[in-house]
Amino acid sequence: MTPPLLNLQAVTAFGLEAVVSREVQKLGGSQVEVEDGRVRFQGDFNLVCRANLWLRSADRVQIVIDRFEARDFGALFDRTNELPWEEWIPAGAAFPVTGRSVKSQLHSVPDCQRIVKKAIVERLKRSRGGDWLDESGPVFAVEVAVLRDQVTLTIDTSGDGLHKRGYRKLTAKAPLRETLAAALVQLSVWNSDRPFLDPFCGSGTIAIEAALYSLNRAPGLNRRFACEDWPQMERTLWLEARAEAEAMEQPGPKEVLIATDRDAEVLSLARYHAREAGVDDLIHFQQRSFSDLKTTRRFGCLITNPPYGERMGEMAEVEQLYRSMAHVLEPLETWSFFVIADHPGFERLFGREATRRRKLYNGRIACTYYQFLGPRPPHDAGGRL
Repeated sequence: MTPPLLNLQAVTAFGLEAVVSREVQKLGGSQVEVEDGRVRFQGDFNLVCRANLWLRSADRVQIVIDRFEARDFGALFDRTNELPWEEWIPAGAAFPVTGRSVKSQLHSVPDCQRIVKKAIVERLKRSRGGDWLDESGPVFAVEVAVLRDQVTLTIDTSGDGLHKRGYRKLTAKAPLRETLAAALVQLSVWNSDRPFLDPFCGSGTIAIEAALYSLNRAPGLNRRFACEDWPQMERTLWLEARAEAEAMEQPGPKEVLIATDRDAEVLSLARYHAREAGVDDLIHFQQRSFSDLKTTRRFGCLITNPPYGERMGEMAEVEQLYRSMAHVLEPLETWSFFVIADHPGFERLFGREATRRRKLYNGRIACTYYQFLGPRPPHDAGGRL
């Protein structure tokens, strides 16, 4: 018997939709559609497991229960109450409700959450009898998202956001999310045959995500997800999905990845995180100022998140750093450079026009991912480049 198809969506940061869409299609998702901050697709419970395990750049995976128009609270209550929540939320399960509203008549998010919660409660009471619902069991987190009066009701399958791989247990100043770091790698031309360098590595997230990517290691392999506790999800699905992921791992990169920073304290965090991620043997962390950067390797990829004004204090210091990058990187004539920055004048300061640009968000900070493509490596460049 063919498992029923579910309407699913992967939530993602703005600018990463195309990356996540490619990941979803690679996993076998069908009817893939992209909109701002969302990638919608269809799949079964097996795909729910695999999407949570494998999506590197998505924030979470949700089951879409319904989508409809609602311009007043009466319509929101009635349409929500009509849905078969008893088929999704088992007796004793917790179902907290969160919400968002953008450019809609139902602009009060707390009221939307309250109405949806009440509608689900009344539906469950009517279908099961009784006046009280115990919510001490597994969590089925409901979200009501209203965009231009269009309501989307979802149940979250992930629990903690997918950026929480499990390896970053300590925090550094201005950390880069794992999901964004993975996207920076996927949006570059780097592969495990080419040298890798991050000269502003901070707590090591870009290098660690690159190492995981080169191993083809599922980023969610060492954590749990909310839907693992759901009675609808057979335990064998997770056992099979994890066994499949372990079997799909590949040998690591041909060369050790290089990650440097001038700050000894954050390098200590980076080494710790790499050990926790199981990739410490693939990355060489070194304390070094950017001005001292040198390498004899060729046809490599530099992927980095240099300091912003918020982290360096005075903007003049940041701009001086960006100007110095052109001089420091000039000897790397065969390399490709990939830099995420929030300064609108980065190209002018760097002294080069980017080959490509992509608007991204680092948290709430609007940034641009500047891509400076160097020459392609020769086909016979095997081994050390």
